[in-house]
Amino acid sequence: MPACRELVVECESLAPAPSTAAVSDFGRRFWTHRESHLTAHTFAVANQKGGVGKTTTAVNLAAALASLERRILLVDLDPQGNSTSGVGIDKADLQLSIYEVLVGGDPMIHVIRPTGTPGVDLAPSDVRLAGAEIELVPTIARETKLQSALRPVRELYDVVLVDCPPSLGLLTVNALTAADAVLIPMQCEYYALEGLTALLTTIDLVRRHLNPSLHVTGVLLTMVDPRTKLSDQVAAEVRRHFGDRVFETVIPRSVRLAEAPSYGQPVLAYAPDSQGSAAYLSLAREFLQRLDRASLGTASGTGELSGVAAGALPDGEGVDRA
Repeated sequence: MPACRELVVECESLAPAPSTAAVSDFGRRFWTHRESHLTAHTFAVANQKGGVGKTTTAVNLAAALASLERRILLVDLDPQGNSTSGVGIDKADLQLSIYEVLVGGDPMIHVIRPTGTPGVDLAPSDVRLAGAEIELVPTIARETKLQSALRPVRELYDVVLVDCPPSLGLLTVNALTAADAVLIPMQCEYYALEGLTALLTTIDLVRRHLNPSLHVTGVLLTMVDPRTKLSDQVAAEVRRHFGDRVFETVIPRSVRLAEAPSYGQPVLAYAPDSQGSAAYLSLAREFLQRLDRASLGTASGTGELSGVAAGALPDGEGVDRA
């Protein structure tokens, strides 16, 4: 379980403007608009279980939101760098990544780069990030490194999506501390239920000690196969425990969704007429509706998590294990 024992005090200042004249168009736009009051909503796409669709959701939701004319920053916080390659960025060509931001203290603006999807920018990752969990341990305010790094650039975007690693370590804690809310992709299989309590406990610890405003914006059912009894039972069990926190949109099993990353494209670009593309467009619309309700103060997702974390799905009740 990640260390969330003490309240961390912010101590890092905003990065100064770069002195070099060789500033990218993006950099000039950043420093020109630094006084803007527009602030992105930041969402951690998190689940400590691997293979549940976190990266697929982060990449394709980013593309779908961009198609609806939102400005999106995708932050790849997974050392595997699948979001980075999933939007067509060659990890071998990276000179700077999110590693330099978290460990080296570089400004986020030095790392962000455009992608092949209009409206989506990326803070890329590479394998060096795997060492960050250890390297950050002795540093001051280690849980808030990402939060501090995002602060100067949030005003450039409508939504920031952070693709978390499949663990509950320090990188995920950084994402939860920086986020306004958590989006939990969950595969419709029994083992996905077993890990949910640990994730909710971690979210509750971060909320109580590091980020009081953190809440779960929604649980997204992924890899849904309507032909199987198990998918229906798991979906029913999740909806019974989490009610309207579960997105109405579900993501089906899809060959096109699986193929798209090998072409370095979101499914909306690779197969725009596919079921996967339609599902993520539907999710993007539902996501924005929830965001609008939250902005009006009518969302119910800010409630206590401790009761859910303590009692959710203790024995897989109602789930057919066969």
